[in-house]
Amino acid sequence: MGHRKHSQPRRGSLAYLPRARAKSMEARIRTWPQLDGDQPKLQGYAGFKAACMRIASIDDREKTPNFGKQLVGIGTVVVTPPITIIGIRGYAKDRYGLDSIFDIYAKDLPKELSRLFKTKYDEKGLEKAEKLLGHVEELFAMAAVTPRRAGLEQKKPYVFEISVKGGDTQKQFTYLKELLGKEVKIDQVFQKGSEVDIAAITKGKGFEGPITRWGVKKKQHKSRKSVRALGTLGPISPATIMYTVPRAGQRGFHQRIQYNNRIMIIGSSENDEFKINPSGGFKHFGLIEGDYVIIRGSIPGTYRRLVKIRAPIRPKLTKITQPKILEIML
Repeated sequence: MGHRKHSQPRRGSLAYLPRARAKSMEARIRTWPQLDGDQPKLQGYAGFKAACMRIASIDDREKTPNFGKQLVGIGTVVVTPPITIIGIRGYAKDRYGLDSIFDIYAKDLPKELSRLFKTKYDEKGLEKAEKLLGHVEELFAMAAVTPRRAGLEQKKPYVFEISVKGGDTQKQFTYLKELLGKEVKIDQVFQKGSEVDIAAITKGKGFEGPITRWGVKKKQHKSRKSVRALGTLGPISPATIMYTVPRAGQRGFHQRIQYNNRIMIIGSSENDEFKINPSGGFKHFGLIEGDYVIIRGSIPGTYRRLVKIRAPIRPKLTKITQPKILEIML
């Protein structure tokens, strides 16, 4: 008769505990890459996931078996309406970490911003902040993106921080002063062929059992009482259930960051060479209006959900080349 092995790899990863619902629909980015160079630059952007499609392109990865050949792969469309730089925030370092020491808001802010909070314009705010630059450790741009600009119904905008890297603090502050109150487009931050990191909240699956949630093996079909359940919850001592035991619970709606996704196309529906919109629009989204990017592969989240785009923190590409796109198959 067969017998069970005495050891096996554990089912599922403990790296993602706790597998609980995210606190917000908006993903957090707490780490930003360092930029070598003298010119300051924004390190992030935001958009809304719209659809998936197939992309036919020429493989331009050198020293690979398919180099120079035609490849067909999945691409994800992210609608990227212009973001508005509504303010500047400076952080100083103390013994507890980074602490905000000044916030400066633009004079003319989007009307929808009043749904989130009220701001008071300070005419001498820039002068006061410039005197504190000697204490500043990091500078951030406060940006707002409006879902209605992407063709969605939501009126309330999303407000988030974008790190500014490159150059010294004075150069970064001058760069942000020029952007204050203005709109920034996706092609001003990222370029076609570059790699980006994607931060989003994954699609929620609800309450799931240990088989689906952790990948535990099912018991034999004649087992007593249950098949899709654990064989044991642990030893008799210690008299507790350890956190490492795979249990039923929430699956999906977790925050995830996916590294090194390549931007294949940056385009606009106004002068669209690829004719991105199918007749009747995309399922669960509709027609794409304005700027968009197509990212190679799949990304976390469901359609119409906010997606944050960050400069790569672990870049693989040594040089950026323009992708050779042959066809888009809807």
